[in-house]
Amino acid sequence: MFNKHEIARNACQLYGGQARCGYDWWWHSFTAINEKTGEEKPFFIEYFLCNPQSGGDAPVFGQLEENKKNGVKPSYLMVKAGTWGEDAAQLHRFFGWNDVAVSFKVPFSVKAGDCYCTETEMYGHVKIENAKTHPEWMCQDGEMSWNLKIDKKVAFNVGYGAGKLFRKLQLFEMFWHAEGMKTAYTGEVIWNGERYIITPEACYGSADKNWGKDFTSPWVWLSSNNLTSKITGKKLTDSVFDIGGGCPKVGPIALKRKLLSAYWYEGKCYEFNFSKFWTFTRTKFDCRETDTQIIWHVEQKTWRNRMVTDITCEKKDMLLVGYEAPNGKKLHNRLWNGGNGKGAVKLYRGKKLIDEVICENVGCEYGEYDPLDCQIPICRDNNKSEG
Repeated sequence: MFNKHEIARNACQLYGGQARCGYDWWWHSFTAINEKTGEEKPFFIEYFLCNPQSGGDAPVFGQLEENKKNGVKPSYLMVKAGTWGEDAAQLHRFFGWNDVAVSFKVPFSVKAGDCYCTETEMYGHVKIENAKTHPEWMCQDGEMSWNLKIDKKVAFNVGYGAGKLFRKLQLFEMFWHAEGMKTAYTGEVIWNGERYIITPEACYGSADKNWGKDFTSPWVWLSSNNLTSKITGKKLTDSVFDIGGGCPKVGPIALKRKLLSAYWYEGKCYEFNFSKFWTFTRTKFDCRETDTQIIWHVEQKTWRNRMVTDITCEKKDMLLVGYEAPNGKKLHNRLWNGGNGKGAVKLYRGKKLIDEVICENVGCEYGEYDPLDCQIPICRDNNKSEG
């Protein structure tokens, strides 16, 4: 059963080699309602930690030309916040590590200035001006503040692949744990002077984390808990699906085109997890970009169940999100990220259709490295000592 909360996996993982060359982030996305107009608007907030052992008083930007030439790796806490839609923007506020307090205990906490995050609450403020003159910031102009309570309802625990031994040995280049693939948020966001209210019933929230030494290519993510049965016409209030992965690596070995998926359907578990070999999970997926849309098609099956997912998102509502890897390379230059995806999921038991579900407010992501960039190695850490 994948719906197993385990906040030890959600703790900060930047120790040993990953403290010198690694990242760790906590991602939150949700829908809010404009206090004045009643307009729905999706938002995201992320606390992204990079190379803490290299840090000091000021953030170090890997995308500065001088640092690129000298091979200087990035080091900072980046608080990423923003929105999707026709005014889509990502705002990045950076802190040097001497101004950051991270608890490695369970539960985790991250604090810098007036930005804070832990398992059950987060608050913060980001204001960016003149971003165009600072490409190393990888963001746009704008202002956002938030104050939210967090209640993680359904987890996607991927199993031994992110278990204690694998975490300690840091075997995967990119780990994933969704402590709250269905999360209820309560609070407010102020976006460029407009106040938005977040309620548990209408937030369609998601909370997960990734950590490691490098990213994956392709990079695929789909998740929604705003689901309506086409068979009954009713909202599914105890359901959520989450799909993620691409090309995971165990050490130097690439496991090509693999996805992890979980579908919590009205209290029942349907899992498609390649690491659980005894389930005979098989996956086919296709992600493509047109002039106006990003399109995902995913088919997965075990010896018993099958899940077919078709999602689209309009590019005008999406962002090309900015990340640099811990080695300072920015290889994902077309990483499309959105919160307004729409589509359908069909779930089968054998050949029998259990339900066809309409999906809205889908969190979605897709990107691939340029083929030439794939030849660039990730950073390697030869120091075996534990931090």
